[in-house]
Amino acid sequence: MDIIIHNSSEVPIYEQITSQIKHLILAGELESGEALPSLRLLAKNLRISVITTKRAYEELEREGYVMSVPGKGCFVAGKSRQLLQEEKLRLVEEKLAQAVEVAKKTEITLNEMTELLKTLYEED
Repeated sequence: MDIIIHNSSEVPIYEQITSQIKHLILAGELESGEALPSLRLLAKNLRISVITTKRAYEELEREGYVMSVPGKGCFVAGKSRQLLQEEKLRLVEEKLAQAVEVAKKTEITLNEMTELLKTLYEED
């Protein structure tokens, strides 16, 4: 599991970890039941505080992405395919809403946006 921390980012480190692990789960790179690195191991690998990794894992657990098993560690939670699909759609919807906002400000028409989306979607 590759997590990249940007120290110069305004996004807190625990949020960077959380968002990257969510992405790995939604992309299917981390599967249901798969163990995450221990808090200490992740902290050591990222050269950050164990408290920071603990906060990231707690956030992921609160949102239902992972589950903690006392004495065993943290694992990717089992989610239904329907729930995962809904989360993926919500993520795409957020990004498209941002794109629509920019398009409206720059006076790009719906037809132009549709054509651009088709072009981008069909690229290899």
